[in-house]
Amino acid sequence: MLQAKYLSVQFTVQLPPQIAPTALAGLPMPSPVFTGRDADLQRLLPNLAPAAAGSRVTAVSSVAGLAGVGKSQLAVHAAKAAVEADWFPGGVLYVNLFGYDPERRLSPDQALDDLLRALGIPDKHLPQGLQNRERLYRTVLAGYAAQDRRILVVVDNASSNEQARPLLPTDGSCVALVTSRHTLDGLDARLHDIDVLSEEASRLLLDEALRHQRGDGDTRITDDPQAAAAISRLCAGLPLALRIAASILASAPRRPAADLAADLQAEHTRLDTLHRDDERAVRAAFDLSYRLLDPDHARLFRLLPLNAGPDLSTVSAAWLADLDPRRTGRIIQDLADAHLVEPAQVWGRWGLHDLVRLYADEHGRAEAEADGRADAGSRLHQHYVTTAAAAAPLVPPRDGPASPGFADRTSALAWLDQERANLVATAVARPPIGLPDTTVELSTGLSGYLAYRRRFDDQLALADAAQVVLRSRVEELMARPTLEAVFRQIKDRHTEAGLLSNTALALSELFRHDEALAARLKSIEIFQQLGDLKGEALATDGAGLTLSRLNRREEATGAHQRAAELYRQADDQGGEAGALVHLTNVLRLTGRLSEALETGFRAVQLFHEIGDNYRLATAIDNCGALLQSGGKFEEAVEMHSQTAVMHREHDNKEGELAALNLLGSALFHVGRIEEAGETLAKVVAGSRELDDVHRTAAALNDLAGVLPHLGRRDEAIELLTEAATGFARAGDLEREAMAFRNLGLALDKADRPEEAARAHARSARIRTDLGAE
Repeated sequence: MLQAKYLSVQFTVQLPPQIAPTALAGLPMPSPVFTGRDADLQRLLPNLAPAAAGSRVTAVSSVAGLAGVGKSQLAVHAAKAAVEADWFPGGVLYVNLFGYDPERRLSPDQALDDLLRALGIPDKHLPQGLQNRERLYRTVLAGYAAQDRRILVVVDNASSNEQARPLLPTDGSCVALVTSRHTLDGLDARLHDIDVLSEEASRLLLDEALRHQRGDGDTRITDDPQAAAAISRLCAGLPLALRIAASILASAPRRPAADLAADLQAEHTRLDTLHRDDERAVRAAFDLSYRLLDPDHARLFRLLPLNAGPDLSTVSAAWLADLDPRRTGRIIQDLADAHLVEPAQVWGRWGLHDLVRLYADEHGRAEAEADGRADAGSRLHQHYVTTAAAAAPLVPPRDGPASPGFADRTSALAWLDQERANLVATAVARPPIGLPDTTVELSTGLSGYLAYRRRFDDQLALADAAQVVLRSRVEELMARPTLEAVFRQIKDRHTEAGLLSNTALALSELFRHDEALAARLKSIEIFQQLGDLKGEALATDGAGLTLSRLNRREEATGAHQRAAELYRQADDQGGEAGALVHLTNVLRLTGRLSEALETGFRAVQLFHEIGDNYRLATAIDNCGALLQSGGKFEEAVEMHSQTAVMHREHDNKEGELAALNLLGSALFHVGRIEEAGETLAKVVAGSRELDDVHRTAAALNDLAGVLPHLGRRDEAIELLTEAATGFARAGDLEREAMAFRNLGLALDKADRPEEAARAHARSARIRTDLGAE
């Protein structure tokens, strides 16, 4: 726990014990040969050091230079040196924005999502929207700094000020290091432009890189200074090109350096369509290295760009090449040794420098027929689709049965988390890499997982891409009205309606409720056209939930009533009961308590009749909450005591905590204050155990309302400050405002007027932002 400042209000933050298992987790591997950059490193490092007393820390340093000049490696080595100097006890956060790769470029919103997860914010409580994420991100960084756990943020490959700015800390202690091919002069940063290496530094790098691979006995560079100078000059001082040249020599231990220089000269001058020295140097080095590959190595190299995501596993590469994974692993390691492939931080995963990716893709397109490129792409897609289909059913909170390839939920989630970026990129990729069926199958198959991980931006992108595919296919099928085409059209329309529901869910979680409602209504229209009562009922019930979020409660009431009727017509009692639960909640919000209670008990009866005890307990809890609204607290105590046991018997921890929370409220109102406090304390502890930020905040707020009656006023104030922070982390501004209001009232009663005024002012500002009167 720590005390931190958010605007003018003091609050409590609970931070994870460590960002990551190691201080340098997530950084690319530093190159063992770093010749020629010592001076750059020494100029950069002082800007990362903690400021002396009374001095101002350099908040942002920006490193700019040509592609392949070594910007990323300079940043990695600087981060490593800074951590070893104990300047950043909190560790290093690293993100590659892929700013110059249109297929892999990360938006600031996506990057913040990843960084917040790395900072320990639970998936299911990440706020939506760039401003909310940026605000929380900077608050948490400040919290780490206040606990003497200063963090270095490395933002690699930014293409613009706008892409990098939201990722920069503003607490005055944490520091950011940004790399770009452009000089980013709009970040209020200390600028460091790094140039190509001198001829002497280039020769030294060549020599050290060759000795690193072949040992100190390989003296070909020092033995032929003229050839070394020619290679250095023809590589234009670019470390990327120089490392590749060294690898070429290392792969042929008897090849004279002069022979490589002659070949490089020929390649360099032949590429007369390119005009920049760095482009000629890199292309020429790639050509010479590529020409040394045997057919299997060259073919896999050409196929690697078919993976749309940022990196791929050895297993995925084996599917591409249609080879045994062990054989594939040896080939891809050879490519890494030649600096044509980059090993990722996680063993068994591999990436491509963006220039290498473009080069490999050029050759891949030229050799597409010989390589079986189309079949290779199809194999990779099938691997992703079938493995995702095996993993996705294990995602819900309760373990399901084992499926092919996965023994349990933990292993399934690990695979999905590791491959998420690849799966999403594959689903939204355009032809020739993208395949329509893959887009549809991954969009439908990954919906539950993406919702569970609260990756709603990804879910929305996949649903949109799949709907484009389906609409296009429907048009094609209508043009050839065969019986098979009709059946396919019906199936696709069902799928489209389901994807619209996924779209609506994602839009709602992104607070885009009007768009969510439009998607719900379109889904209803399709199900009506298909005569699918259950589908129409599900979509109508979802529309009711969206209308409720829009505060259109009378319309929401009608939608849930219509959904319940449709479920009755379809003889689906479980669906009807679920719709009645939603109807109960809306009726309660509109003050129709007796009608809500009657509806709630009807839902209870239906769940009991079909033996769905899991949902039965939740329906009973809803009725108990209604009894409390009607002042019948003794009956509510009995009801919630029973449901807490029912939830426990079904291993429904979330349901049990909800029941205990309601029980604590009821106990308080019947005057059993100590029992109420003990019960709500259990809810707080259980919510922390689940790492559920929002539920914890709500429980803290409720417990804080009881503690003053037990003479524990100061403790109540502490809990309310933590509750306000929790609601902020969860993105629930309305309840954050409520918590600050409650905090203000508590501080008033504790005769702390200045702090009370700040809390009330904070509550008022949030309510103004929300448009409240």
